[in-house]
Amino acid sequence: MENMVVNVSFWRGKKVLVTGHTGFKGSWLCLWLQQMGAELVGFSLEPATKPNLFEKAKVSENMESIVGDIRVPGEILNTCLKEQPDIIIHMAAQALVRYSYANPIETYQTNVMGSLHILEAAKQCESVKSLVMVTTDKCYENKEWIRPYRETDRLGGHDPYSSSKACMELLVDSYRKSYFLGQTECAVATARAGNVIGGGDWSQDRLIPDIVRAFIAQESVSIRNPQSIRPWQHVLEPLSGYLLLAEKLYVEGDKYAEAWNFGPALEDAKTVGYIVKKMANNWCNSQWELDTNEQVKEANVLKLDCTKAYEVLAWKGRWSIDTALEKTIEWYQTEQNKIEMQAFCYKQITEYTQGY
Repeated sequence: MENMVVNVSFWRGKKVLVTGHTGFKGSWLCLWLQQMGAELVGFSLEPATKPNLFEKAKVSENMESIVGDIRVPGEILNTCLKEQPDIIIHMAAQALVRYSYANPIETYQTNVMGSLHILEAAKQCESVKSLVMVTTDKCYENKEWIRPYRETDRLGGHDPYSSSKACMELLVDSYRKSYFLGQTECAVATARAGNVIGGGDWSQDRLIPDIVRAFIAQESVSIRNPQSIRPWQHVLEPLSGYLLLAEKLYVEGDKYAEAWNFGPALEDAKTVGYIVKKMANNWCNSQWELDTNEQVKEANVLKLDCTKAYEVLAWKGRWSIDTALEKTIEWYQTEQNKIEMQAFCYKQITEYTQGY
């Protein structure tokens, strides 16, 4: 089966509302949509870090950018009613595990109540035909299995972040069955992606940004759990899945209104140690060391089974983990050389899409 192509002609002229557009994944998605000619509206808080991809790549130049908070129900509802989007891709979230331990109320308010407000807005806005709610691979009750998790596996979460995303999945499923399936023209699906990497991420307590900051400062990077296994993938991989899923929901409706995994090939689920060694070897032989401080609980093994996306959507990632790391390093080193990063992001998106 050939990989399904992201359909540029479908997106040209479509009005798309992206929540969380100032974040790392949201900025990459907006750049891709801009490149395809979508009419784009973003709704988000201000960027959470300095520096950030949203400003580095001048994402706001080719879209309407609205500063707003999904925790306030009237803000996102009013935006939907005013803008009348065809498609909503909901990515706004509190997305950091360690931050969630220190800020559980904010995490649940954002990830659960914020998502509830998105669903309510979509329910009341008749223009919306397709709604993709982005959750995470960490929404599964982690059993430390070697086998990858399937969409039918039990939801759960030890840390507040993972738990909040499991709650979000249950919320979406309830709303889908109660208010959307067969009752409106809007079809709703959830998308569970792996650990994304790529240029332009400066988040705290996230592996690649921590590595890059240390390497740029010519310092040894401190690593918490080198044996932990994660489904690493370049940020463009799951975004291609979101775009394909959103199109399917728009064109064929409830047939695709389910939960979907978007992760790498199983051989690309690597240890943290593998990632940092590859990064170090490709970045002037930089150094790393083990962080021996007491750590909060995180899963040791996490893999995704993406058979459903492969077989039903004909979706499959293009870049191996080694290619993803090469593209990530290339991005950060280019940024260090003061190159115009919007054009460089478009270049990497084109390189990715040419692989279809």
